[in-house]
Amino acid sequence: MRFKRHMEIEKGLHQIDITPLIDMVFQLLIFFMLTSSFIMQSGIKVNLPKSVTSDIVQEENLVVTISRENVVYIEDKVLTTKELRAVLAGANKSKKPVLINADRRANLGRVVEVWDMARELGISQVNIATDMGE
Repeated sequence: MRFKRHMEIEKGLHQIDITPLIDMVFQLLIFFMLTSSFIMQSGIKVNLPKSVTSDIVQEENLVVTISRENVVYIEDKVLTTKELRAVLAGANKSKKPVLINADRRANLGRVVEVWDMARELGISQVNIATDMGE
């Protein structure tokens, strides 16, 4: 003899309860939101040399960054000498001035090499970024 109560339970088993699934998704969402906010964005750390007589440049520049390890970057992308030459040639066509943003511990020879390459390609305005001394 079947009782009515057992039949109701069998009918209920055909449906899937998604409440625990939703709870787990929300917990994962909260976990990733909290942990992702503490991740540091990688960037290029450059300590600029200090200068008392520097002027503030107001124009749109092509910024060439040279790290303390003498690695050349443009917009956080590492460039070889050949790639840098191509980018500087493009800057010459668009008449953009070049701003060299070199670390104070960068090799002066590397800075001069980038400067000479820009001048050789016809860029007339090459600036070096400095930190305003007080």
